[in-house]
Amino acid sequence: MEIPFEKELVYKFNSSKNGETFRPLEIVPAISVKCHDPVYIFASNQPKDIKVSVYAWAENQSGSLSIPLPEGWNAEPKSFEFTIVSKGENKDFVFTITPPANTQEIMITPAVTSGKEVFTGEIIDINYEHIPFQTVLKKAETKLSRISIETRGQRIAYLMGAGDDIPMSLRQIGYNVEVVRSDEISLERLIPYDALIIGVRAYNTEESLKFKQNEIFEYIKQGGNVIVQYNTSNGLVTKDLAPYSLTLSRNRVTVEDAEMRILQPNHSVLNYPNKITAKDFDGWVQERGLYFPGAWDTQFTPIFSCNDPDEKPQDGSLLIAKYGDGHYIYTGLSFFRELPAGVSGAFRLFANMISIGLDVQP
Repeated sequence: MEIPFEKELVYKFNSSKNGETFRPLEIVPAISVKCHDPVYIFASNQPKDIKVSVYAWAENQSGSLSIPLPEGWNAEPKSFEFTIVSKGENKDFVFTITPPANTQEIMITPAVTSGKEVFTGEIIDINYEHIPFQTVLKKAETKLSRISIETRGQRIAYLMGAGDDIPMSLRQIGYNVEVVRSDEISLERLIPYDALIIGVRAYNTEESLKFKQNEIFEYIKQGGNVIVQYNTSNGLVTKDLAPYSLTLSRNRVTVEDAEMRILQPNHSVLNYPNKITAKDFDGWVQERGLYFPGAWDTQFTPIFSCNDPDEKPQDGSLLIAKYGDGHYIYTGLSFFRELPAGVSGAFRLFANMISIGLDVQP
């Protein structure tokens, strides 16, 4: 008589942190691949290096690594031959990618050909204490974005808040971005920079900012450009966010393709050095923005109006005010999502925000 019996296959090992530990037995391909970064931005037709890693999950793996590209794009070299002896070992390879002259966004997938098999998968481990360990196999993809963009200014000071990837994104289009701490803020420290960008939720997380506002406002007054990104309306370290009255709300627009109505078509932020149109809001991800100001001084100029379906228009997504010889910008637009995702229109608009007041040709 046969009695069916099922039992989960697990891998048991001793962890120095957790002692006896069990994980599911994972069956994975012999080879996996991964690009170093999820997005590469090409602001010109100059080539960029892209690092690809090949991982062996069985002993004595060999093959040929390549990046298939559409017409107009070029990779040098065309491929790499490799051999990996040990299981668990990986090797890195660098391709030099040259983009086309025209604006274009593509997704690339590095591929390893080994005998008759082609491997294009990336292995991701999901390892958190509050959920079971999991291994995910997904198609290895990276976005290449050739954008048409002009920039002005060069040296940017970036004050991190709760954390984002915007400094890395701005470096990809040629800006020299230096991360500064809130306790380092002073007029003397800021004067050499073309702009000070304040990261998301900095006024919720950086306690010392409440003592630095006068220094920041004086920097603006002497010709500086300050860009403040979204903060939550609760838990602000100071209510004096701007040199003029500005009150945050919980207003947001969650539909990523909500219509963006242009209120000030002749404003420099929409015309210099890049001409911004409704097309620049194509392809935005997750949302338009959040925690827009709900009330502001008449010195501010609202640039856009937008809203979710069946809701009233929100005009506070991007506000700009002249103060002394400089400019103060507050924005709830979700640049912290759009730039790391390689959204070309978001890069163009952000470059224009940095360029406010820099009307001298390079």
